[in-house]
Formats: sequence, structure tokens, C-alpha cells
Amino acid sequence: MNKGTISVSVENIFPLIKKFLYSDHEIFLRELISNATDATLKLKHLTSIGEAKVEYGNPLIEVIIDKKKKQLRIVDQGIGMTAEEVQKYINEIAFSGAEEFIEKYKDKKGAEAGIIGHFGLGFYSAFMVADKVEIITKSYLDEPAAHWTCDGSPNYTLEPHDKKDRGTEIILHISDDEKSFLEEARIRELLVKYNKFMPIPIKFGTKTETLPKPEGAKEEDPTPTKEVDNIINNPNPAWTKQPSDLKDEDYKNFYRELYPMQFEEPLFNIHLNVDYPFNLTGILYFPKMTKDLNIQKDRIQLYQNQVFVTDNVEGIVPEFLTMLRGVIDSPDIPLNVSRSYLQADGNVKKISSYITRKVADKLKSLFNENREDFEKKWNDIKIVIEYGMLTEEKFFEKAQTFALYPTVEGNYFTFEELSEKIKPLQTDKNETLVVLYASDAEAQHSYIEAAKEKGYEILLLDSPIVSHLLQKLESDKEKISFVRVDSDSVENLIKKEEENLSKLNDEEKETLKTSLEELIPAEKFSIQLEALDSNANPFTITEPEFMRRMKEMQQTGGGGMFGMGGFPEMYNLVINTNHELVSEILNTKTPKKKERLINQALDLAKLSKNLLKGEELTKFIKRSYEMIK
Repeated sequence: MNKGTISVSVENIFPLIKKFLYSDHEIFLRELISNATDATLKLKHLTSIGEAKVEYGNPLIEVIIDKKKKQLRIVDQGIGMTAEEVQKYINEIAFSGAEEFIEKYKDKKGAEAGIIGHFGLGFYSAFMVADKVEIITKSYLDEPAAHWTCDGSPNYTLEPHDKKDRGTEIILHISDDEKSFLEEARIRELLVKYNKFMPIPIKFGTKTETLPKPEGAKEEDPTPTKEVDNIINNPNPAWTKQPSDLKDEDYKNFYRELYPMQFEEPLFNIHLNVDYPFNLTGILYFPKMTKDLNIQKDRIQLYQNQVFVTDNVEGIVPEFLTMLRGVIDSPDIPLNVSRSYLQADGNVKKISSYITRKVADKLKSLFNENREDFEKKWNDIKIVIEYGMLTEEKFFEKAQTFALYPTVEGNYFTFEELSEKIKPLQTDKNETLVVLYASDAEAQHSYIEAAKEKGYEILLLDSPIVSHLLQKLESDKEKISFVRVDSDSVENLIKKEEENLSKLNDEEKETLKTSLEELIPAEKFSIQLEALDSNANPFTITEPEFMRRMKEMQQTGGGGMFGMGGFPEMYNLVINTNHELVSEILNTKTPKKKERLINQALDLAKLSKNLLKGEELTKFIKRSYEMIK
């Protein structure tokens, strides 16, 4: 049996690192600044526990462009390295100095130092954009500075240097085909994208600051100015602070900082702060929502120790909350080697469940504390809540206490209040509570008014996923059914309650039906003669409840699951045999007048259902003017 150690050829690994480790070349700047941040945080920790006898002060990380020399430099004032440490941390690929530091000082809270690095590969991302890389570094220990140089081959030089100040300077000799990284605008863009909230101030050039005029200065005197460091990041963002230390205005200001082009204020926020069984902080904002399910997602930013990772938080945040905005930061989120995307891990599910619970608890507290204000915001947040009820069972359970069901009159009820405060239709067989609702108050206005005249209160459920939600409620709750106000079921149920007698005998009904069938297309309308209240409309178009729901669900991504494909446009045409217009149609001897009355009544019914369009609408208008004449 042979035993040995697998060796890795440096000649082979360098091209892999340069070409395939990172999907975007721009990541190099994030990685090098993360290393500089780690070096600074290490020094901070060592000074705090008395290991480093140096003045920590207020260190910066500086990014400098030198176009003439084609150099990009990253300079820190951190812990620095000795020549021996350069040999150990730089020349041994994938040896993580960050992991070693955390392990070495684990008894002295090393894990709490906020160290970013894990894999020890970030430095080598520099070779994706540079032909040559130099490191000039001096340790906080009283040892000579070191100068390391490598041109991207397995060969390097390491020699002493005369650097006097503590810290490390990385010099990238940018290659000809990566010259965009010598442009100030490009580097500023990357610093803002990846390093906007890094915990150490990052200097990128200087800026002119206006000073107040001295006392006694004249109006025409020039305003004094001075050049100051241009710090591009906020080292202490709101999510790193305790909720008790923040006011409403602080949360709003942070929202503006995250989304400078977003002019609408968020409705409210949720501050996440947990340290067991995982570490996670963040702030989520509820913006005003529209009914459009295709609204832009990917507005939540994922950070790891204040380093931007991605704005695609699928997996870490439940899908229904991806419509929110804000920040999540967790050192426990499992990332791939290049810190570009999530890896499957048990913590991801735990974090997702925690966020779901936290959001539900916040919504419940807002409802309990100020129901009136919650009701005012309902139309702006309902799409998120309803989507959550459909997709997350635990959220569905918690939402029973704060999810609202508004009426067309502007009243709001919880699910428990529905049976107590609105007049339902009652079926005869199993005493199922049947609740009327409208999905479009304008389009279904005539149906709403007809139901209101009979004393019914109608819910206004107009989100695009209402059919899915009602199906879930009906399957989850016992003995409740939701029927849209223009459904055929409504006429049938109301008819049972009213028990009207028809003014027409059987022979008259048959004659009337024959006249109607001659003019009304059977492939589109099923004619039903019903004895309704004489004040009800003569012709009413309804739609089979099951078919209507299936069509709605198909339009929002769920109706095709029964293998029914497209749904035909088939409606019920309910003829009120007790209406005087129907009697006139029956008794009219002139065929042209009968045809005109039937077509006019049918078109009016279509108009109330928003089905009259194009050529049919043109004919209706022309006919109406002729009838007026």
C-alpha cells in the first residue's frame, strides 16, 4: 500500500485562480479592501486585549490611482506583516490568515473581531487585472519591512524595504486590457457597490468642503473652503446599531442612503437582530406595493460582516419577502469560495424561518398597536402578506390575526370577524358560510349594487392572486365559501332565498327561449330563464364560478395545473322572466323590434360585464342613437 501527499502545481493553479475563481474581474477590489479591513480589525483587537503595544488611532484604508504608472494602490494602516508572515500567508495559496487569527485568539473573543476573510484566496484575485503585484508591508512588531513582488508566474521575490509606517500597501500594475480600472469613475462605482458600509473608513482622493464665513466678513468676501479626505463609506450603518439607539428619522435616513433614487418613504421597517443560534442583523423596509406581481425584486442587499455579497437573496429570504427592501448581514451565511453566491446549508433554512417569524410578529404588533393606521396601509402591503399566506404555511397561521378583508364600503374585517359582522348567503345542505366578494369595484358595479339592495355586504378582494388565496382559505377553513358577486352561484343562492314565482307560464317560457336562441350564439351563452325580483336587470351575464376561478389562476401561474389548458369564453345569460322588458320581448309581434330589443338588452348586459368591445360596441352605439330617434 502506498501513501503520500497530493501536490498542487502552482503553474496550473495560477491560471485557474485568474480565470475561473471569480465570475467578475471587478471583485478584486472588494477582496483587497476586505483584506485591508481585516488587517486593521486585527490590530484593533490586539490593542484592545493588550497584545499590541501601539497606538491604534483612527486608521484609514486609502485607494490611489496613478494613471502615469498604470498603478492602482490599496494602502492600510493595519497590523502589517513580517517577511516570515509574507512567506506564510502569501506564498502558501489558500492558507487563511483570518482563520488562523480567529483560532489563535478564540479564548480572547477573536471571533468577535469582525474578521471577513475565510479562504485565503482573495489576494490572488489581483492577478485577474494586474500583470504584476507588489506588497510593501511593515508589521506592528519591531521588525524590518518586507517587499514582495510577483508577475503572476510561480516566481516571486521577497526582500527588505525601508518602509517606516505600520501597515500594508498593495500595488497593482494594471494590465493593458483592464485599463478601465484606472478610471476614477469606475473605481468609485466599485467602492460604492461593494464597500459602501465597510467598518473601516475608506479614503478615495479629496474633496472641497465649504467653511462658515468668519465673524465680521463682508457679503462679497469669498466663502472659505478646505480640502478634506473623501471618505466614500459609512463605517457605522444603521443595522449595526441597537434598535433602542435609533429613531424613526434614523431609519428613514438610512433608507435614503440605500436607495438615493427612491423618493417615496417606506411604510415601516423591521429591525432584525439575533445572536443565537446564528448571528444575523439587518433592516427590512415595506415600500408601497402595486398590484403588479412583476414588480422589481432583488432590492434586499446581502452583506457578510459589512461586505456586500449580492442583491439576489433567494433562499436566505422567503420568496414573498423578496419584494421588500433593505439589508441583511450575517457572518453565518454559507458562501462559495469567491463569496459570490449562497451554498446549501442548514443555517439558510433557519435564517429564512427566523425572518418569516420576525416579519409576522412585527405585522401583528403594528395591527394590535394601531389598527386604524394598519388599515390605511393595507392596500399598500396586502400583496406581500397574501403572497406569504399562499407560500409559507407558518406565516399563513400567524397571519390569521392581522390579515384583513375589506368591503366595498371601506370596512375592514379579520377572518374571525367575517361571520360576525357581515350578512352571508347560507346554503341549505351543509350550512356553509357563503361570502360575497368583488374583484373589481368598477367593472362589477351593477352586480355590487344589486347585492347591496338585498342587504348584503360585499368584500373587495382585488389582488391578482385572490383566486389562489380564496382556494387556500376554503380548503384550510371549515364550512366557508367565497363567491364573486357576478358569479352564477349568486343568482342561484339569492333565488333560493327569494322564492319568486314566474309571471310566465311554461308555454310562454318555451316561446321566449326559442326567440332568444335564434339570436344569441349558443357557443358563448347558456340561456337560463329565472323568476327574479321585477326590479332586477332583465338580462344578466354571469360566469360559472369554477371556470372563472381556473382562468384567474391560470393567468397568475396556477390554473394550468389541472391540465385544462386554455379556457373557453363561456357565460351564463340569466333572463329575468318577471321583468317588464322581457314581457315586451315575448309579446312583440314585429320581428325587427323583437330582434332590436333582444340585441339591446344583451349588449347592455355585456356592457355591465365589460364584454362589449370593438365592432359590437360600435353597433350598440349606433343602435342606441337610432332607438332614441
